[in-house]
Amino acid sequence: MKILIIEDDLKIINFLKKGLEEECYIVDFSTNGDEGLYLASVNEYDLILLDIMLPIKNGIEVCKALRASKNETPIIMLTAKDSIEDKIKGLDIGANDYLAKPFSFAELLARIRVQLRTINSSQTKISIADLELDLLNKTAVRANENITLTAKEFALLEYLIKNKDRVLSETTINSALSSFEDSNISNIVNVYIYRLRNKIDKNFKNKLIKTVRGIGFKISDK
Repeated sequence: MKILIIEDDLKIINFLKKGLEEECYIVDFSTNGDEGLYLASVNEYDLILLDIMLPIKNGIEVCKALRASKNETPIIMLTAKDSIEDKIKGLDIGANDYLAKPFSFAELLARIRVQLRTINSSQTKISIADLELDLLNKTAVRANENITLTAKEFALLEYLIKNKDRVLSETTINSALSSFEDSNISNIVNVYIYRLRNKIDKNFKNKLIKTVRGIGFKISDK
């Protein structure tokens, strides 16, 4: 699942990004409201973490603009302001939840899970052939066999399944999963594809991950 952070404090961004990636979320971020609104408008996210005090456009303006454009992505507002009036204002303009700084990361994760549970279950579980991913609980099962994946492997497998039967170049995969650690390694995508194959294909007759020579990779049951 993909989360957008709109926050101007780089320390908070780095803290949130590292923690969320360890929980298997794919993370984009922006440090101002104008760019954040653009990213939220042109990309699909499962949830937005939105600070109120932002340069160019503040969080209230961003939230209003998203709701006016019929964007219903869950929004959790983050702010140093903790007054009842501020909470009411944020919720009244369409935010789904409100968390005052400083907050514990465990509490933030719990609130994220609450918002994601409101999504239709068909969107929180994805599958191909006998392989199923539970996007909320971060579990993978193939033919009733539990498969242990790292956060990066889970993120890549989720991306492949959401684009099943589509050939994806290494550049496309690396760009979509820009949070890959060691992304400066030229063959990082090949490394993760190799690891996934060992876990989800090696012990099964039907191989799901395919290499399309000279182009890239795809996941398909055909």
